Order: sequence, then structure tokens, then C-alpha cells
Amino acid sequence: MRILIVNTSECTGGAAVAASRLCDALNNNGVKAKMMVRDKQTDDITVVTCGGSKLKKKWCFYWERFVIWLNNRLSRQNLFKVSIANAGIDITSTPEFQEADIIHLHWVNQGLLSLGGLQKILKSGKPVVWTMHDMWPLTAICHHAYDCEGYETGCSHCHFLRHPGKNDLSARVFRRKEKMLETLHHSVTNIRHQPLRFVAVSEWLADKARKSALIGHFPISVIPNGLSLQQFTIIDRTDARTALDVKARFVIAFGAARLDDPIKGFNYLTEALRLLVSDGRVNASDMHLLLFGTVRDASIFNDLPIRYTNLGYINDTYRLSEVYSAANIVVSSSLYETFGQTLIEAMACGCLPVSFDGSGQTDIITHEKNGYLARRLSAESLADGMEWAMKKSESEGITLSKELRRSVVRRYGESVVANQYLNLYQSILSRND
Repeated sequence: MRILIVNTSECTGGAAVAASRLCDALNNNGVKAKMMVRDKQTDDITVVTCGGSKLKKKWCFYWERFVIWLNNRLSRQNLFKVSIANAGIDITSTPEFQEADIIHLHWVNQGLLSLGGLQKILKSGKPVVWTMHDMWPLTAICHHAYDCEGYETGCSHCHFLRHPGKNDLSARVFRRKEKMLETLHHSVTNIRHQPLRFVAVSEWLADKARKSALIGHFPISVIPNGLSLQQFTIIDRTDARTALDVKARFVIAFGAARLDDPIKGFNYLTEALRLLVSDGRVNASDMHLLLFGTVRDASIFNDLPIRYTNLGYINDTYRLSEVYSAANIVVSSSLYETFGQTLIEAMACGCLPVSFDGSGQTDIITHEKNGYLARRLSAESLADGMEWAMKKSESEGITLSKELRRSVVRRYGESVVANQYLNLYQSILSRND
């Protein structure tokens, strides 16, 4: 069985990390898998580029952004919160595409695949699996719809646009996506033989997808992201804290690709810490915050009421294991998460997770068992969860750490997730015989 995994980047972003880990896991479990990317960043021989010149790739990226900017009345606001896939690379003529038994799409935006290119892939006759790492496959243009439910009937009046309307950019792209998918859908009378299968990384995202007017009638499975347990491991807490030069009773970890991205809710973390300190529940001198990820506006750190260390972007898994092992708890205050990759990484290193309820994290955390689910967008509830988790971590220590790791091994180990995809691939191929 030959699988071609397609993702914009090899390493940058949560989807890239998940897709790369899946490629490794499949190859380690008897499948011949390759990963095709626009941005190749290592010398891994299983990763190939999508073809096209550097100029072509840059043109596809900038042309899409230019058209969005133009349609948004020359405003840069929300420029990267939406994608329209009006330009991309044709991958169907590459040897890797031709030899693959199944094409497995992941995050394919920002100039990798256009809607026309996607349609060509879907019409190639090859079965396609599309793993959704955000909401773009089920909406018109946005990657996260927040509280908007327009995608359930047909996108228009998009709040990401300066001048939303009945025939705005979202409405036009929705119709193009609809046209791309409708021929494929109507050409198959038996859903069991549908050549396009969607996979959501959480039940929350699957529920959104099933309500989508675009893809709700396609088969949708739920398979979580996997994790290499060799790369993420428990390190002695004292040793980890020494390596990071952290001396505190309670250490809290918080990470994101971009810490100041509004969707990551850093303001809720700051407010929850302030409440813990001002209410006298925890002394500020007893806490230390470990931050990792990029940041454009470092002023977000100005209001933090406790000591912190900003470690910047970390792409070394051993270093991440040190961070998680040094911490008592990891906090995710995101407004929405389709999955929650940092949570399972932290748990694999024995670190207790605290997160908001109401999105993909609910698949990972069982409230007050292996973590805490705070009321969505409530800093007060997040503070309660952090207090609960710090006390539990201190009282149960290494026993808790080992149980958290065992739970990740059972549910998210690379062979566990690889086998779920293997079963899906085999079912697709058997139905297409």
C-alpha cells in the first residue's frame, strides 16, 4: 500500500507536525508512505516537494493574499484568517502522485493547492482522505468560524470581511467549493463507495463538519493526532528545572505556534494568574511560567503577575520534554482548539493539562480525572482549574505522571493512530475493488 500525504509545510505548524508524525508512523507500521510539501525543511528522504519553481510558489502565495486584500477593500485585517485557494501547484503529474494508492490531504492552504487543483485530484480516480486540522474544508474561507454557523446553510455576510454581504468573497468561494464537490458527490450513488473521505481530529470538529452544507453528506471519521512516545518522555523534574534554570514550587507551561495570536487566549491566562495571586490562593513567588512559541507583540507579557521565561520557538522534542517535565501543569486558554497537540505532548511527559471546555480538548481531558476543563472563556474558572491541577500534581507526584503517560500511550501512540488509518485505507481500497 502506497500513501501520499500532502501538506503545505514539512515542519511549521500543528498540521505539519501531525502529518509528519503520521508519515513516520505509517512507515514504521509496514506502509510505504511519502509526504509531499511546498516547503521542505529537512533532508528526510520520505519528504518530497510538490514541484513548481520558487517563483511559481511565491506567486501562488502572494496572489491569493493580494486577491483577499483587494476584496477586503485594501485592508490587512484578518488577511491570514481566511484562504480562498485561487492559485496553487498541480501535483497530479508527479511520480509520487501517480504511484500512490491513496492521496491523503492535510493542511493544503497558502498556495499549495487551488480549488482547481483539488478538483483535479478528486477527478483523478484515486481515493482521497482529507484530514481536517481546522475548519477551512467545511467553510467557505475561514479557518476558524468562532461562533458563526453560516457554513451550515451557505456562507455569506462573513464577519472576517470589512464589507460583508450576500455576494461577498465568502459567498463566491462557497459556490466554487460547492461546484468542486457536487459532481463527485452526485456521481456516486452508494456512500460506501465514495472516493472522498473526511477525517476530523476530534469529535467536536466532526460535529461541525457533519453540519456543514459543503461536506456534511460525505463520510466523516474521527481519528486523533498521534505522538511518538520515543520523542516525548518523562525527564526527572529536578533535572529538567535545573536545565531550564527554574526554581519555583509550581511551574506552569504555556505554548503555541504564535503566543500572541488572539485565538490562543493569552489574556485569559494572564487574568487567571492575576486572580490566583490577588485572591491569595497561591503566592506569586511560588509560581513560574514557561512560555514557548513565537511572538510578534511582546507587550502581552507586561501584565503577567508572576515570573516567566520566554523560551521562544522550540523545534527540538527533547527540549520540549524538558519544558513539560519541569512543569506541574500545562495550560491551554485557546478560544477553540480542533485537537490540542500540546496537551497530549505534555501528558506524555507527566504534565497535567488545564483547558477551556467546548472544543477539541474535550476528547483528551476527562474533567477532574486526567485534567481540568474550565468553563469556556471564563478566567475565573480557568484559575480554579489551575489551582486544582497544581494541588493534584503536588499531592500525587510521580504516580500521576506515570498514569498520564500511560493514557497517552493507550490512546495516541503512533502505532495506535497508524492502525486506525490503516483500517480506513483498507476499507476504502476494498470498497473500490
